[in-house]
Amino acid sequence: MGIGGRELLLLLLIALLIFGASRLPALARSLGRSARILKAEAKGLADENDAPEEDGGRPAPAQQQYQAPQQPRQTGPQALPPGAGRDGAVGQEGQASSSQER
Repeated sequence: MGIGGRELLLLLLIALLIFGASRLPALARSLGRSARILKAEAKGLADENDAPEEDGGRPAPAQQQYQAPQQPRQTGPQALPPGAGRDGAVGQEGQASSSQER
C-alpha cells in the first residue's frame, strides 16, 4: 500500500496552499540540495568503510571515545556533628547556635 497518484496530487495541492506558489520552487531546490548532500555523505562513509581492505587488509586505527568521569553518588542526608544546629553551625561552647537562644 504505497502512495498513489491521487495521494501525491493531494499532497502537492496542500503544499501549494500552505507555502504558496512563489516559495515552492525554492523549497524543491533546497530539498534537492539536501538529498544530494546526504547521498554524497553516505557514499563517503561507504568508501571509508571499504578503504581498510584496500590498504593490505590492515584495519583502521580505532577512535577513542571520550568518557566523562563519574561523580560519586550521594545516597542520603549527611549526618551533622554532635551539637550542630539546623544550619550546621556550631556555637563557641559546642552548643548549636540559634536565633531563639539570644
